[in-house]
Amino acid sequence: MATTAPHKPAAAASPPLARVKRNTFDATLATARTTMVFSEVLRLAVDTFRASKVRFLLTMLGMVIGSASIVLVVTLGLTGKQYALDLISSIGTNMVEMQFQGGTTTGPDNVSVADSMNREDQAAVLEQVPGIVASSPMLEVHYNVSLGNGVTRNAMLLGVSPQYRTIRNLAVVAGRFFDDQDASQHTKVADLNEPFAQALFGSASAAIGRTVSVQGIPFTVVGVFKMRIDTFGQSEVSDNTILIPYPVARYFTGTDTVKEIFFSVADSAEVPAVSRQILAVVRSRHRPTSVYNAFTMTDVLTDMAKIANMLTIVLTLAAGVTLIVSGVGIMNSMLANVQSRVREIGIRKALGATNREIRLQFLTESVFLSLAGGVVGTVIGLALPFSVRIFSPFAIPISWLSAVAALLTSVIVGVAFGTLPANRAARLDPVETLKYE
Repeated sequence: MATTAPHKPAAAASPPLARVKRNTFDATLATARTTMVFSEVLRLAVDTFRASKVRFLLTMLGMVIGSASIVLVVTLGLTGKQYALDLISSIGTNMVEMQFQGGTTTGPDNVSVADSMNREDQAAVLEQVPGIVASSPMLEVHYNVSLGNGVTRNAMLLGVSPQYRTIRNLAVVAGRFFDDQDASQHTKVADLNEPFAQALFGSASAAIGRTVSVQGIPFTVVGVFKMRIDTFGQSEVSDNTILIPYPVARYFTGTDTVKEIFFSVADSAEVPAVSRQILAVVRSRHRPTSVYNAFTMTDVLTDMAKIANMLTIVLTLAAGVTLIVSGVGIMNSMLANVQSRVREIGIRKALGATNREIRLQFLTESVFLSLAGGVVGTVIGLALPFSVRIFSPFAIPISWLSAVAALLTSVIVGVAFGTLPANRAARLDPVETLKYE
């Protein structure tokens, strides 16, 4: 008699089956409590845009203008900053100008006199401070210049060395600049500023070879010069300036004192360090209470950069107001969008969509709408300066940070102004929405 294999009790198979069913139910419940896949949310947003292209494009227009404005404003600010800094740099960022501010010392007969700088200070600096390639003292006197026949004009005479031309970046428009031989031989020669030469003789070329008399001393005009660029009031040269050799200018004062001493440094990066060394040398040769200042264009460059940066920030914030106005437009558009899709929201909630899913969908649509406008506006804002750089010789500076700022601002605007419509859509009663006509 054949034997049969024993059958397992039915109860033995029930626990695994029950466990599978329970796990399936738990997984379904967990899925119902979570949001949709984000890709599906994006797909729904794109479908919504396709259904109302014109309305959304008009809403995006404000974001396009606002984002492009931010990029262009930053570009314009950087362009103005670069132009100003280049202009100031061309004046001479490698120049150090020593100035006497105040202080006295005891002179003959116990009389207090100004503790001014002198030629010995210049020589000491040249001996102790490395990296200086040119220097010039400056002595300033004011006299009436006689042109003959009783005609006189007030003039400012600056006694300088031939190296002053290089230090101050002067351009000789006619004739020549006096040289070392003129200075060593105390030749009575002069170079006139171009506006002064035109006022006295009609033109720069007509001034060459003419004679002007100062305190009865005749000076032959050998050249006419001009400042290569506007110095923004940072130059001692005025329209009625006459440059003469320093040894000759000493005739009018009878002393070795100077008003200022100019130094030119080989490397502009070394100007701050060299200026401190020059100041230390000059101070060590005078009374501790006397005050001197080492002026450099580095200070002007720093101040100009700060001003330009602040103006750029202010203008950028002003351009950002456009994005706020655009955000209001996005909020109004999304509120109208919620109102027109009330029945759709009710059907989705009836099919199991949670408030979180509804809120995420409308918030995504708002961010997508603002970000799309921001991307288009940023591309336009970058395309304009790029086109100028390609089709013109101007090297327009382009800031990628402005593009990042425009895009981030677009996202923030989308979130900030899309929250209210999204919350309103999420709070709708599914029963009432299904009745909505």
